[in-house]
Amino acid sequence: MARVNVNPNRMELSRLKKRLAVAQRGHKLLKDKQDALIKAFLEKARAVKATREKVESELISCYRSFLMARAQTLPAMLEQALMISGSTCTLDVATRNVMSVIVPEYEVHQEGSTFNYGMATTPASLDVALEDFSKVIPGLLQLAADEKAVALMSTEIERTRRRVNALEHVMIPNYAETIKYISMKLDEQARSTTSQLMKVKEIVSEH
Repeated sequence: MARVNVNPNRMELSRLKKRLAVAQRGHKLLKDKQDALIKAFLEKARAVKATREKVESELISCYRSFLMARAQTLPAMLEQALMISGSTCTLDVATRNVMSVIVPEYEVHQEGSTFNYGMATTPASLDVALEDFSKVIPGLLQLAADEKAVALMSTEIERTRRRVNALEHVMIPNYAETIKYISMKLDEQARSTTSQLMKVKEIVSEH
């Protein structure tokens, strides 16, 4: 096990003991943070899975309706009907702090009419498809925000894990080993000094 390269004196011993105490306290805080992050990550991952399944199911229904509409409409008429959108979407982007991880939050506002074409020349299945697509947009944005949050939390967990391991397996053992080494050196110096004083005392008493 490696030691910190310092002079074995009482000042360095005191300084290293303070550093060891700080490292141990930091290790505990980071370990608690890592555990809380993992718990939050698992909860968010389960929520993402549920959201993804719901959105995918809604998208399948949307595409089914759109395929039916495309089969019932001439390509030129379908292209003309979808060329100009009658609705607009505005997106509000905010952030939230989850265990020191800044995650995004999206909120969409849809305005205007989804149907910007003549109803007489298009099948009802196209109306259903476009309405379904309009309804699935908030879910898609929620899924995007949640998946980004999961990715950011995963990165933070890995970063925290590396710090915990560095403290647990490198810094704290190195400090402890160096403190032990300095203590042994100081004890040796004390014994040597005591031995020398005893010899001096013997010499003085003989004379």
